[in-house]
Amino acid sequence: MDTPAVVARGLTKHFGTVVALDHLDLEVHQGEIFGYLGPNGSGKSTTVRLLLHLIRPTSGSATIMGVPVEDVERSHRHVGYVSGDVALWPQLTGAETLELLGRISGRVDVAFRDELVERLQVDPSVRARAYSKGNRQKIALVAAFMTRPDVLLLDEPTAGLDPLMEAVFQDLAREATARGQTIFLSSHILDEVQDLCDRVAILRTGQLVEVAALDDLRRLHTTIVEVLMDGPVPSFDDVDGVTASEPLPGGVRVSLTGSPSALIARLATLPVTSLRTEEATLEQVFLTYY
Repeated sequence: MDTPAVVARGLTKHFGTVVALDHLDLEVHQGEIFGYLGPNGSGKSTTVRLLLHLIRPTSGSATIMGVPVEDVERSHRHVGYVSGDVALWPQLTGAETLELLGRISGRVDVAFRDELVERLQVDPSVRARAYSKGNRQKIALVAAFMTRPDVLLLDEPTAGLDPLMEAVFQDLAREATARGQTIFLSSHILDEVQDLCDRVAILRTGQLVEVAALDDLRRLHTTIVEVLMDGPVPSFDDVDGVTASEPLPGGVRVSLTGSPSALIARLATLPVTSLRTEEATLEQVFLTYY
């Protein structure tokens, strides 16, 4: 069995009396895009900083590709990192920045680096102090991807990017995992996570409240069922699993949680002319936790 890409066991961080992260137990598989969701202040960035060992845990432990994160020299060989608020050396050009970061990492696919610069449409001859926030993000993305690391820790990586560049980022992420790399994507942009991720974790006030595949997560929550029928529309409020109903012209829209068997049994006795179901969006699922 492959070594998990990222493992956290009881990972906890206190800042004085504030509990930023509370006994996080998590395992991320190699080759997946793992979404790490939560609003601002929920502990997402704290988790990433702990995984990078930029801050020390109050208790618990973590590994990256089987290497304890406190062994920074070894663990960072496996990691590429992008923050949501990139700071660069203002006097260096983009090209000089990439050259410096490449020398620090010790391994760069130069042809791939140049391809990334072209695809992300960033001018490497410009000094960093003249870059917009979006262009600073692009340089950071190039620096992270160009070393082809085993694990990419991405903390709000598309902050400041326009929709076209967000689409390029998504292509790069999919290509990376197709090569066997792992992406840990911390984000509050639900559409991005919904489009990209294999599994998601939901964090609330420093505590992990759910980890599941996207499809499973949707099935655990509300499904919308729209029914049209030829004749009077009865009430569905007494049907197991129906949590709400709303009349439609010639039919009804019901919200269903859990098994649909009771609703299907009721509909089988009625003159149904049309039936449409709609899965909950990730946003709808996410909001049920908050």
